[in-house]
This record gives sequence, C-alpha cells and structure tokens, in this order.
Amino acid sequence: MQGKGKSMYIDRMEEQRRRRRQIRNWVILLVLIMLVLLGIRFIGNMGGTTEMGANRLTCFASQSVTPFGNNILYYDDASIHCLSSDGGIRWSFPVGSGASFTASDDYLVIWQGSQVYIVNQSGNATYNDNMSSEVQFARVGQQYVAVVTGSDTSPHLVVLDMKGSQVDEEREAFEDMLLLDVGFYGDQGQYMWTLAMDVYGTAINSTLNTFQVGKMSTGEVSVGEKLAYKVLSENNKLRVFTTQQLYTYNYKAVQDTNSTILVYGWKLIDYDVPDRGDAKLLLAPTSQTSNSQQISDLRLLTGTDDRRFALPDVCVGAMVRGSSVYGFSGSYMYRSDVTTQKFYAYALPIGDGETVTAYLGTLKNGRVLLACDETVYAVTLPE
Repeated sequence: MQGKGKSMYIDRMEEQRRRRRQIRNWVILLVLIMLVLLGIRFIGNMGGTTEMGANRLTCFASQSVTPFGNNILYYDDASIHCLSSDGGIRWSFPVGSGASFTASDDYLVIWQGSQVYIVNQSGNATYNDNMSSEVQFARVGQQYVAVVTGSDTSPHLVVLDMKGSQVDEEREAFEDMLLLDVGFYGDQGQYMWTLAMDVYGTAINSTLNTFQVGKMSTGEVSVGEKLAYKVLSENNKLRVFTTQQLYTYNYKAVQDTNSTILVYGWKLIDYDVPDRGDAKLLLAPTSQTSNSQQISDLRLLTGTDDRRFALPDVCVGAMVRGSSVYGFSGSYMYRSDVTTQKFYAYALPIGDGETVTAYLGTLKNGRVLLACDETVYAVTLPE
C-alpha cells in the first residue's frame, strides 16, 4: 500500500507539472499573439504611406502659397496662379509686381497701390478699379470686401460688395488710430469687426468695434493694454486673443466675463470653427513659435475644455481638424484624437532625402500643404 500510495502521489505531482507547463505555454502563446498584433499596428502607423498621398506642386514655398477653398493660390511677382489640389493649373491672373492678396474659400481680393481687384473661384474679376488713395490692406468675407486706404493713422475703411459697389464706409471710429485688422461674421457675413490701436496714448490700447454692414455701429470696447493679435467668430460671438487673455464678446461688443481664459505664454496657431458647436482653438507655447516653428507642446481649447498634448517629436507645424490634432515633423505626421491625447505616427510620402520645414495650411477638402525648403507638397491625410 505504501508503494501504491507513493506512486499515486508521484502521478499527481507529474499531472500538476504538466498542467502548469500547459498554462505557461498558453500564456506565452497569448503574449506572442499580442506582440504580433501590436507590431502590425505599429508598422501600419509608422509606415502609413499607403493611406497617404502627396502631389508635388509647381510653386515655391516663398511665393505666398495660400489655401483657396479646395484649390491653392501662389504669386510669382507677375501673376497670381490657381492650382487644383493635385497640382494642375486652373488659371492665372496677371497683376504685375508689388501686389498683395488675401482669400476666402470663394473669393480673393488683390491690391496694388490704389488698384483693387475682386476675383472669383473661376479666375474672373468681378471688380477692377482704383480707390481714392493707396490701399493699406483688404479682407474678403462671404458677400463683402473691406478695403483700408490712406495713411497708417486715421485710415479710411470702405466696404464693397462682390461687384464693387460701395455699401459702407467709416472714418471717425479710427481717428488717430492704427487699424490692425478687420473681418466679417454673423449670418452671411452681415456684421463686421475691426481691431484698432491708439498710437498716441501713453500705453498700448486696442479697441474692438462692431458694425452691421451698411446700417450702423453696434458697439465699441477697449480690449486693454495687452497686444490683441487675432479675432475669430464662433456662434455669433467674437473671440479676441491677446498676449495675456482670451476674451469673448457678443455682436454688440459686450464682454462675457465668464468666458475669459488666461493664455499668457501661449499663442494661437490653428483653429477649426464648425457650422454648429464649439470651435477648437489650438495653441503652442510662444517660446516655440517665436522665430522658427519648433513645437513640442500643444494646448486645445474647446468650450470649457482645456487639454494639453505632448508631441512625440519636435514639429514644424500643427493643426486641428474635426476630432483630430496633427503635428508635422521632418519626416512624420503625428495624429491624435482630441479625447485620447495619444499620438500615432505616419511616414510622410515626400521625396527621398527631403525634410519637411514648414506647414503652410489646409485646403477645404482636407489636403495639407507642406514645404520641404522651397518644394511644396499637397498631402492627403489618412482616414
């Protein structure tokens, strides 16, 4: 009985060892399967050129390359040319040297001396005439164009429709002021904001004015001593960025003090304003955007949310579109969902030996304009 009991004990021990070996083997197998799956995902993300495409464009990065809806504008000091997103030439508009321009999705306004052109998406001028004095700058909205003329201080603001008929003008609001910028907002751009600075005061003082085009002034407010550098329209509100604070105003320039956000040390670098819902405002540390873009940290403001992102590598530019944040380094694009804050890397489909040096903007169809020194690519983002 003793021998039989000992034999049974040995058999049980052997069975337990066998089961432990089986469990260990299954664990090893599962770990290997997980490593293979993670490896496949990593390789897919790092080598995502199959999901991305790029077209090398005929323009150079120094030629004022500008998104124009789904198309691209550039200026070679003789003509403004329009390219499709795949690089094909759509049209050219001769203007000679020394011209400047800005564009919306549907129109561009060009100025040269006192001459102003309004040009549509087809390359046809809907207006071509001289203003009463030299043009400082112009801005284009959905149905109006704002043209600022005269000397630097006490300028004259003229508002034209897309056929060039004058619908409004303003002089008194900018007496002894330097007009910094102007834009349109509201339904079909029927309202206008201006940002001006008092150049004769003892301290910097920026003033925000609001107007209903062709009717009346709707409001005026002092933004304060900190330099204001950007105004955005969101849900019929105006978001004013200064070097210290982000302020919010309604169409009568009345401040919503509950929406003030401290942004000292951060600078707005990109934004996505949907037709409905809150805008996504992307910022980077001012120290990383001062001279050349060397961005490693991002901050995203959406409504009351304030999120921080650490990029996997130093990037030359970053953007926000929909629910994703993107960063562009020399060879890779990094993408993160705004909620996960975890970046995945995609190899950029650019030429061998080339390095991305600048992010130039995004087209309405989602293609991104990237520069490798003077070479410009239109890159399709992965789905």
